[in-house]
Amino acid sequence: MLSPLGDIVREEWERSFTLRQELQCDVYVIMPNHIHGIVRIVKTDGDVVRTHGGDVVGVAYRASRSISSFVAGFKSATTKRINEQRHTPGAAVWQTRFHDHIIRNAGEYQRIATYIINNPAKWTEDGFFQP
Repeated sequence: MLSPLGDIVREEWERSFTLRQELQCDVYVIMPNHIHGIVRIVKTDGDVVRTHGGDVVGVAYRASRSISSFVAGFKSATTKRINEQRHTPGAAVWQTRFHDHIIRNAGEYQRIATYIINNPAKWTEDGFFQP
């Protein structure tokens, strides 16, 4: 069950994949303080989608059509809407970085998908859990 802020995260996560048709989400879960998802790069003729920005130009540089730019756009959209809801303009919502991993085979995919699906049942074990 999502809170109103969780609903914003869900709406923006799902909307991201209508805006970025080169990406597809297979499975995801929104937790009280983070999100897990498997994002698939959909290859079509002429598409070039990168996991990161490629050659580093600067610390904050993100190449367009990269996973990094996708995450940055998602975080920006949710931050704006959450801060409007909370009346906290400019407040940080997300940590600055994110963890990504390239899934290389079906076994690894299944292990990660199962982890994501089962993650809510383990929330009480999280260090940030508050009853």
